[in-house]
Amino acid sequence: MNKFSIFTILILAALLFNACGAASTASRSSIETKAEIIAFFSESLNGNESTYTGNSHEITWGNLANVQAFVWEAWREANLHFNEEKLIPTESIELGRAGKWHLPEHLEPHAIMNYYWGSKGVRPDDGYPLFLYLHGSGNPEREWANGLRFAQTFNDAPSIYFVPQIPNTGSWYRWYQQSKQFAWERLLRLAFLDKEINPNKIYFFGISEGGYGSQRLGAFYADYLAGVGPMASGEPLKNAPVENYRNTPFSLLTGSLDDGFGRNQLTIYAKEAFSTLETKYPGSFIHRIELIPDRGHSIPYGHTTPWLKQFTRNPHPKHVSWEDFAMHGRYRRGFHNIVVNERSNDDESQRTYYEMIIDGNNISLTVDLVSYETVERHQTGIEMKFARTYTPATKGKVTIYLCPELINPNENITLTVNGKEAFRGKVQPELRHIVNSCAIFFDPTRLFPAAIEVDLK
Repeated sequence: MNKFSIFTILILAALLFNACGAASTASRSSIETKAEIIAFFSESLNGNESTYTGNSHEITWGNLANVQAFVWEAWREANLHFNEEKLIPTESIELGRAGKWHLPEHLEPHAIMNYYWGSKGVRPDDGYPLFLYLHGSGNPEREWANGLRFAQTFNDAPSIYFVPQIPNTGSWYRWYQQSKQFAWERLLRLAFLDKEINPNKIYFFGISEGGYGSQRLGAFYADYLAGVGPMASGEPLKNAPVENYRNTPFSLLTGSLDDGFGRNQLTIYAKEAFSTLETKYPGSFIHRIELIPDRGHSIPYGHTTPWLKQFTRNPHPKHVSWEDFAMHGRYRRGFHNIVVNERSNDDESQRTYYEMIIDGNNISLTVDLVSYETVERHQTGIEMKFARTYTPATKGKVTIYLCPELINPNENITLTVNGKEAFRGKVQPELRHIVNSCAIFFDPTRLFPAAIEVDLK
């Protein structure tokens, strides 16, 4: 058993046992296992990144769905009892209901994120699409009010909107910083737990500073998203690697005359990069990137969400590209079905790039170190264009999570890493993999039952 609070486990087990009444020995075992998993999840929600090692629940490929449901219910219960500010009840966005989240003091002192939250239209059978809208850098009250107006009027019903107000202001104060990452991950986690929301139809978009934020956040969280739509912006691609948008449709609309901080030129560079990759990998880098003729920083804003809404996330892509970059000094633990256990790069002067291709039961993983060289700067000093150098990684540890949507579990699997065979054989479903992948991704579609661990040494 993992080292959790014995008192917590006993209390949870007692509650579960009392709820079920008299139970057989087998059901008592399930109750004890569930209590242990809930305790593990509770520790995870409190920031403990330990690994669950229990395997007392027998799994076969035939009963996999039942065990996944068992684990997800444990996750749901852990979240239900987790002491945090939840989302306010969902009502019509027309009512303009607002809530607030206090962001962690250690990430940003005195940071309160006000937000509007509400739906419009009749809930579809498969759940509402969810839009996160990020506002620009003008007066926060005015910008936040504009966001509510956009949520109420954009032609994307039925939908649900989360419209935050940036907690503070100041020089280089941005939507992607760690305190805000905390908010976005809470939003994603709570959205996945909400049966009213479609987990495969979540979109990030924004205008001006919110456009920069959504582009950078989109590259960081692309594996959760069905689409990303910055407007009136244009991030240097080092801040939002295009490769990470493989499988995630991307829209960028900027005024042709919007030369502030090189936004129009950066939009051109983004279009060139996306077009190159879409030509190389047809259907993998869906994009719409346009300069709006004769417009400056103000453009029509109503074209983005209807375009995004036509796309649905594929939570199990067989081709994955991931440039693992630190955003405001923080890395993701994993991306799609890849989890990093030991980083290949020593520091932020380099990044690690992973490319995974699954063809039948043959898995190819390439792991490279990436170095950037700036080859063009804007007159303001902003880095505009880069050259990248790739060298094979010689160290690092990763876990490749697998499921029947990715491979045939009844047949042998071959995994090659940087051209060398690293695994050959069958994988078996295990409870620990489902629990650990749930804690890492908190995603109902990514409760992975099997895994291969890779050491690049």
